[in-house]
Amino acid sequence: MSEAENQQKSETIHYDDQVDDSVYKRDQKSKWTRTRTGDRIESEAKRTRKQLGVERRKKEYEDGNNYEFPLDEHGNPIKSERKPKRKCAVMIGYCGTGYNGMQLQNDPTIKTIERDLYDAFGKAGAISRENAEDMKKSGFMRAARTDKGVHAAGNVVSLKLIIEDPDIVKKINEHLPDQIRVWGIQRTTKGFDCRKLCSSRIYEYLLPTYSLLPPKKNTVLSDLLEEKRAKCPDLFHDDPEGAKWWEETHQKILDAGITQEQLDSIGTTIESTGPESEDATDKPVVFEDGELTEFGKLVKQVKAIENQSRRSFKISTERLNQFREAMKQYEGTHNFHNFTIGKHFKDPSASRFMKTTTVSDPFVIEGTEWVSIKIHGQSFMLHQIRKMIAMATMVVRIGCPVNIIQDFFGNKKINIPKAPALGLLLENPVYEAYNQTLQKLDYDPIDFTKFDEEMEAFKMKYIYDKIYAEEHKENVFYGFFGYIDTFKSNSDEERPDGTSVFDFIKNYTNKSTEQQVPSKEDPKQ
Repeated sequence: MSEAENQQKSETIHYDDQVDDSVYKRDQKSKWTRTRTGDRIESEAKRTRKQLGVERRKKEYEDGNNYEFPLDEHGNPIKSERKPKRKCAVMIGYCGTGYNGMQLQNDPTIKTIERDLYDAFGKAGAISRENAEDMKKSGFMRAARTDKGVHAAGNVVSLKLIIEDPDIVKKINEHLPDQIRVWGIQRTTKGFDCRKLCSSRIYEYLLPTYSLLPPKKNTVLSDLLEEKRAKCPDLFHDDPEGAKWWEETHQKILDAGITQEQLDSIGTTIESTGPESEDATDKPVVFEDGELTEFGKLVKQVKAIENQSRRSFKISTERLNQFREAMKQYEGTHNFHNFTIGKHFKDPSASRFMKTTTVSDPFVIEGTEWVSIKIHGQSFMLHQIRKMIAMATMVVRIGCPVNIIQDFFGNKKINIPKAPALGLLLENPVYEAYNQTLQKLDYDPIDFTKFDEEMEAFKMKYIYDKIYAEEHKENVFYGFFGYIDTFKSNSDEERPDGTSVFDFIKNYTNKSTEQQVPSKEDPKQ
């Protein structure tokens, strides 16, 4: 097949290969706020859990695990044979899809990784029947708590286990679903606490490279950047690569038979934040019965072309290096109060140490180009990594100097959006200091490298593939950045919790302008 035929084949629009119709029928705001709805439901569930009595919780937990306690002739439970219990570090991996996070909840109806894991310990005989209903009796602790839907290639839990059986790991895995695996069990000292003695943690974030493209023309963010560039042209980098990509995508839409007049009629419906948006057209996208209208079909066709264009995007070396430099700004000790929630600048716990950040070379999965970002830090706060990724990406997209990230470590409060949870996974905890103690006692170190082959196969099948498939189906990252680009904040509205993420652009240009204006008392004047 000739090169021209190959190119023509690659540019063919396959509408059936795009996202589901239900995605097009949802407006941008509703798509992204599904996560917020889930958070609200989870909060309501927490209130419900508090209302459950201790006895009821125990009974439901017992019933859920179906443990059978043999009885003596008088009907009293016969205690199981006492076996020696050892303090251990259990190295595990899991896919968080379908689970409400890592940590066990009081409500037995809520599915968590720890509930399934502890259940498997009991059924495999690693925990006695008497201790199978209460994790506290075994001294259970986890090294890192992951949120709903977040994955972990490696994590550690510590507790007292019965490990005389040489096949105990195999037996535990037989009672676990395939998306949760025990890699190994390692003896530790009696006082081992996997959370407190963890030296550092490594997280990975998978990001499609099209996320680094500049905002679409005529969106709120694009208009703001044009305004600021006109006033302060020297403060922003030119982006001919991004401009060329949008021009070529626009031409592909016209080549598909869609007129400029039709595009103008759509306006910013594709990226609009919802039906209440001033930029969104009044034309309905769907009928009452849920079928797409003619206008809805037009919107879908335009989206399909843009989606295929995004998926075929290949990042330049210059743009990739800029993103790497943006991530490097986080290295060292900084005040990350803006990168979490509920922390003030003066709170000592907001100070965190990031050892290294690395961004891989691009790789292509099913036509979409991705990069892997690894962040090695001493400890992390809630939502910190997702906000770090969002901010570094924003800086590259708008073309301002990457060192502007340093301003976010100051005392000024800025609201930073959270990048999608979809791309986040815990690589593994690290026990550099404690491993030295273990080696002095002739114990093996807590080391995940011995399971590299198994972990890589698990990540590819149960983590990476799920991330790639969900992004391909739902356009999660485009949904996030499309929402950011069209977000409107009322400048007259009071924001006691801080300023909008867009305000950092205004502050940056204002501060730079003030620095360029010489003082009246300057002796050089």
